[in-house]
Amino acid sequence: MKLLVTGAAGFIGYFTSQRLLARGDEVIGLDNLNDYYDVTLKRARLARLDGQRGFRFVKLDLADQAGVAQLFAREKFQRVVHLAAQAGVRHSLKDPHSYISSNVLGTLNVLEGCRHHGVEHLVYASTSSVYGASTRLPSSVHEPAAHPLSLYAASKRSTELLAHSYAALFGLPTTGLRFFTVYGPWGRPDMALFRFARAIVDGRPIEVYNNGHHQRDFTYVDDIVEGVVRIIDRTATADEQWNGLAPDPASSTAPYRLYNIGSHRPIQLLRYIELLEASLGRKAERVMKPRQAGDVTDTFADISELAAAIGYRPDTPIEVGVARFVDWFRDYYRIGAQ
Repeated sequence: MKLLVTGAAGFIGYFTSQRLLARGDEVIGLDNLNDYYDVTLKRARLARLDGQRGFRFVKLDLADQAGVAQLFAREKFQRVVHLAAQAGVRHSLKDPHSYISSNVLGTLNVLEGCRHHGVEHLVYASTSSVYGASTRLPSSVHEPAAHPLSLYAASKRSTELLAHSYAALFGLPTTGLRFFTVYGPWGRPDMALFRFARAIVDGRPIEVYNNGHHQRDFTYVDDIVEGVVRIIDRTATADEQWNGLAPDPASSTAPYRLYNIGSHRPIQLLRYIELLEASLGRKAERVMKPRQAGDVTDTFADISELAAAIGYRPDTPIEVGVARFVDWFRDYYRIGAQ
């Protein structure tokens, strides 16, 4: 197939592109290469994709309405994997406008491209952050995600609603995947594992929010990408059992689906830090902090729907995943063992 992968220079976009190329698909990778984090890392990911058979890169901002429309008209994609977004809960407190431009307007432009150019299936990234104030665990796609606690979460919930409207109005099949704390090699420097590793190696203290007592459904990137690629091939369909008197948020009479994608194994942050320390062979100096505004206390994914749909079975233990990240981190930054 010919696919567009937005955010191809990003963490999950890079691995998704690799997997699609490995199975013989043609991939047009799009990214605006913004400086939210180290552009050198983004270019390093791209360098590993460039030159592979079937891959082409397009530098473009999804907020560029005319540019996105021209890209869709020119390339005639069969399917689209929309992973580009302005990420980060904490950054949304500082630069809220970028989240509307990148996440809401950018997604609208992708939806318009899909609508007008016969795209067979749009798969897009959402987030566990949409569950917000809800403390019912594990989080289920069958419950409303009506109380986001950050602008980032609100912007991603907005993309889910936009996707439903296009599915309902234009029959565009859309599938949203709510990612739960993805980690692994080539990860984002603003994520906890990367930030902690950098600080520990540099001999700086790490800031541990909520005193490290919150839990996260940490999910290894290979497990995430396996789910993404499988769901691309399962085009969203209408739910024949859907009932407007008891509306299920995860499906519709339109070709629209929502799934959680996580490990289904929440780990306390303090345990995560211990595993990182063990792999690095160094102890962290910890500065305990209260829970930060916008953060949810715990995440725990109910993945039963995705398991039923595509046989999704994440199987990377946290010990293995953290060790693989540290191996990559040492190699990429040329850090010797202690």
